[in-house]
Amino acid sequence: MKRLYNATDNLIEQQFYIQGTDRITGRTPDVSIKIRNSGLIVKKFKDIFLKNLNFFLEGEYLEFFRPFTQIIGIDENSIKEINQEVQIKLTALKDSNFDIVILYILVLSSLISRIRDIHFNYVLDEILKRVEEASKKISRKQIQVELENLFMRNNSNISILYNISYLDALAESFNFKKVAHTCKIQKSKHINKIVVLIVSSVR
Repeated sequence: MKRLYNATDNLIEQQFYIQGTDRITGRTPDVSIKIRNSGLIVKKFKDIFLKNLNFFLEGEYLEFFRPFTQIIGIDENSIKEINQEVQIKLTALKDSNFDIVILYILVLSSLISRIRDIHFNYVLDEILKRVEEASKKISRKQIQVELENLFMRNNSNISILYNISYLDALAESFNFKKVAHTCKIQKSKHINKIVVLIVSSVR
């Protein structure tokens, strides 16, 4: 059990949160932002995993995932899709002799990635909208190309936005209104920086 607890800590905090602080990081710790009470939110999120570990241990993955419908953006359909994704991965690995921790990492990663991607896609939509409002000359294809360039260069604004949007979703889900408000201000600030970069690079 201790190994699964440690795996929960590592997976949730990895490239996201510095333990024992209220700091949210980008992909690397040199990009970070202090958001008060973010540590409490991370703990609440971890608690859902830990309270439902028995379902995981019994192989009842659908039941293990079900409590996560309290996270904004995750509904019953999302849970079924994540469960199906896990089953496909397990089928591919069925002849492998892998450790319970590896299995747990596989299950958690599928869920965490889905939550992150849902909310980061909202951010990408907002960037697209703001660029189009800022300049009528830029096509959607050009915006996509510029965004991909920023991704490849691991731009610090993209890096931190990925995690601020994730924290925002968790803050809203756990009713931390002040944290959610701070996240939205920070999101808007970094989105605007990206808009400026895209508009200036295409001129």
